[in-house]
Amino acid sequence: MPQALLPLIPEGATPVKDCLSVVRESGRWTYFYGVQPVFAHPEHDRRSFRMFTAQLADRGVCRQVDIVRTFGVSKNSVKRSVKQYRDKGIEAFYRPREGRSATVMKEEVVMRAQDLLNQGCSRKKVAEELGIKGDTLRKAVKQGRVQEPTQAEKAKLECAASDQRGASDKSERSIADAAAGMGTACTRPGERVLAAFGMLQSAPTQFETCRDVSFGGVLCALPALAVNGLFEHLEHCFPSLTGYYTTVQVVTLLAYMALCRIKTVERLQYESPGELGKLLGLDRVPEVRCLRQKLTELSAAEAPERWAGLLSHDWLEAVPELAGTLYADGHVRLYHGNQTMLPRRYVSRQRLCLRGTTDYWVNDALGQPFFVIERPVDHGLLEALRSDIVPRLLQDVPHQPTQEELNRDPYRFRFVMIFDREGYSPGFFKDMWQTHRIACITYHKYPKEAWPQAWFVPTPVILPNGEEVSMKLAEMGTWLGEAKKGLWVREVRKLAESGHQTSLISTAYNQSSLRDAAGMFSRWSQENFFRYMMEHFAIDLLSEYRTEEIPGTNRPVVNPAWRELDGRLRSLKGKVTQRQARFAALTLHPEADESQVPKWEQRKAALMEEIQQLEHELEEVKQVMKETPHHLKWDNLPDEDKFKRLAPSRKRLTDTIKMIAYRAETAMAGIVREELARTDDARSLLRDMFRSEADLGPDTKQGVLRVGVHPMANDRSNRAILHLLDHLNAADFTYPGTNLQLVYNLVGFPKTEIGAG
Repeated sequence: MPQALLPLIPEGATPVKDCLSVVRESGRWTYFYGVQPVFAHPEHDRRSFRMFTAQLADRGVCRQVDIVRTFGVSKNSVKRSVKQYRDKGIEAFYRPREGRSATVMKEEVVMRAQDLLNQGCSRKKVAEELGIKGDTLRKAVKQGRVQEPTQAEKAKLECAASDQRGASDKSERSIADAAAGMGTACTRPGERVLAAFGMLQSAPTQFETCRDVSFGGVLCALPALAVNGLFEHLEHCFPSLTGYYTTVQVVTLLAYMALCRIKTVERLQYESPGELGKLLGLDRVPEVRCLRQKLTELSAAEAPERWAGLLSHDWLEAVPELAGTLYADGHVRLYHGNQTMLPRRYVSRQRLCLRGTTDYWVNDALGQPFFVIERPVDHGLLEALRSDIVPRLLQDVPHQPTQEELNRDPYRFRFVMIFDREGYSPGFFKDMWQTHRIACITYHKYPKEAWPQAWFVPTPVILPNGEEVSMKLAEMGTWLGEAKKGLWVREVRKLAESGHQTSLISTAYNQSSLRDAAGMFSRWSQENFFRYMMEHFAIDLLSEYRTEEIPGTNRPVVNPAWRELDGRLRSLKGKVTQRQARFAALTLHPEADESQVPKWEQRKAALMEEIQQLEHELEEVKQVMKETPHHLKWDNLPDEDKFKRLAPSRKRLTDTIKMIAYRAETAMAGIVREELARTDDARSLLRDMFRSEADLGPDTKQGVLRVGVHPMANDRSNRAILHLLDHLNAADFTYPGTNLQLVYNLVGFPKTEIGAG
């Protein structure tokens, strides 16, 4: 917000109103706003005096009575000056008086003026074209003989005019952006001023004819983003943004940033705002501070969480065949700041215990995410499955069998959950089956002796992505757990070329071993998802630096006193082991020199004494640990050991948009792979396309927005992109907020012009 000026006036000045003052010196009047001179004229220049004082009164800088009081002029004179300024502008004060003349607004002149106004010409241009005075045209408009188009009609005329103008290149746009008066690339100042005063709800989306727009290729992802829910439920979940930018424009910009690998909001300041603005139908994108403010407004009152919940429900409903098999895994989001002392978590990818927050992701067999749950107070995967994941899946997974159908078939299940060895628990498997009829598949944590290799049979297995592989598989029933509290499971083993046997267990009793193996050995898709999202979508980076109190929870946390005792216990065990090794070495290698025997015996005795003392301390620590609870409820944790969580609101919003972007990229990669010999190149090709330049050609008469993507580096890439553009053109997608249908083509390849009409 602009800062209010202090009511300071220069020395010797006469105050007019608040910050406005005037100085009469050396035959000149000088007007000051604060301490800055803003206008001056000779004291006998009545025209300049009337013009400027009328402008001050019209703008609300001062009142008419203030001018009368300060300068001693008549009230009627000030009124006439203000009216003249409002009706005729500044030029009226300097125009010589003219007598009345014959009427010039004849019928043919009126018709011609109306035609020019309808074409979007200004009053000044119409008057110059017809050879009449501006006041004459103004009077005709005021009398209703000539009608000006409304704001909406002017916007349409402006779009039509831009269609007729030649396309601008990057150099022309750079010069125009640098010369913008309100700031870099603010080339629509009128609309920005109206939005600042609350007279414009939002900036209209108006595309310009442009060549070589940076990141123009990302417009090809817009249909896929829309299909994956980018524009769904926005009105129901988020508050309406006030000002120049709308909610749709902000979320579209965030999706573009994710796909173009602009990984943080702060990184946006190093990209051309005008070029990115052209992709949104605006003059420029918001600056970093403005975008942060918009994200704060959108993240209020748990709006991102509601939006993510509705989208995950839609995604599950859209792919019931994939929603029947769900993958759950934890990901530690590291934190290296000092705003809060988060607890240490074991990070398997670094094999270290580091501070961070655990996020539990639920994906499908292709690695596409459904939802994520943040756990600042975490007690492991099993507790997260029981408390958060399973209740949500029971509510959202579509096409679950009814209770009557489950009663008729004792081996039928609702859906399958797959996770790694962290979730291995026979008690959990039994509880999920008996309570909810949910099947679980995981690796066998404690497999018994190896099976005979003659049991394994080469079997073709079709993975969820359609790939067919050959595996040597064998299956047998296995009892897990204690004799009374355990359960029977299906154990499937895969024999590797090295002879190693990988064992998985499953409670999906009516499912074949082929589907178990295909599901379990496709877990790499979720691991690849984490790796890809960290590298390309920066899911580990902070979105804001705030922290907040953790709401009341009954989740257990490790008792700090027990952790301290555990560290002491490990230290004592290490010391005992080290001294026992030294004592054994002395015992195995006695001193041969008789003169050194007494010293040798002294060293052994000293070591024995140290070992006995350490073992005594070790027993004391063990006894204290038995009396000390391993875990405490969060509410029972001492205040000095409690920590704050990272503020989740903005992170939830950006993570949801990144999930949409990843799903959109996955869908597009599936189309591109149809034309690629090396399918692994699909995502890298899409990344190049998103960051490539494109030509924009709006045609409001035909209702299309042509997007000409620049060719790739080689023919095989161009063939794959042409194949993708054919699918996009067949979708007949209309840009949100306009009636322009997106029509894609590869520059220099006319094939994709099919359907352009």
